[in-house]
Amino acid sequence: MLNKYFRAIVGTFIILSVVLTVYVHHNWMWFTVFIGANMLQSAFTKWCLLEIILQKLGVKK
Repeated sequence: MLNKYFRAIVGTFIILSVVLTVYVHHNWMWFTVFIGANMLQSAFTKWCLLEIILQKLGVKK
């Protein structure tokens, strides 16, 4: 269940950041880079802040 929420939230953030980049300002692309960097570091460290937040909100693993 946690994985499902994680993917939905990250996907929404990426789409939102691309839309903001196209329609608001090109610097919103840095938000996409930030999301990608966080996903990459969590692959190596096995630590993800979003996962911790979702668990504290009561989402089961």
